[in-house]
Amino acid sequence: MSRRRRAVKRETMPDSRYNSTDVMKFINMLMLEGKKSTAEKIFYNAVDLAAQRVGEADAIKVFQKALDNVKPILEVKSRRVGGATYQVPVDVSAERQFTMATRWIIQFARQRKGQPMVDCLAAEIIDAYKSQGAAIKKREDTHKMAEANKAFAHYRW
Repeated sequence: MSRRRRAVKRETMPDSRYNSTDVMKFINMLMLEGKKSTAEKIFYNAVDLAAQRVGEADAIKVFQKALDNVKPILEVKSRRVGGATYQVPVDVSAERQFTMATRWIIQFARQRKGQPMVDCLAAEIIDAYKSQGAAIKKREDTHKMAEANKAFAHYRW
């Protein structure tokens, strides 16, 4: 029996511009030191810039396609069997797919130096939209790791 208590998930309010909870979750993960208005400005300007550079009229479609391209399907989790630890491939839930994709896009946007965050985030969203860039490489590496360890799939719990 699990000793962990299951956390109650709070409902995230949708954002004001696109009326999307996914956008608000992304903004909340982008936010630093409680500065939500700054994070909102960065996000909205970055998405508008990305849509303009891609040539798409609807900015939210560019963002959603970028997220869908980065979402992983499989990942590996450590499982201890006897004295050995195995990397067991498991399917990723929809909630975790969104979380990982968001985290990777923001992480690699922050690693781009020498430009304002708006430009870095827009460039990362464009790369994800075109299925290239660091976040896509991270997803591919995750899938390769799961594929390499599929022999241990029978240890799934």
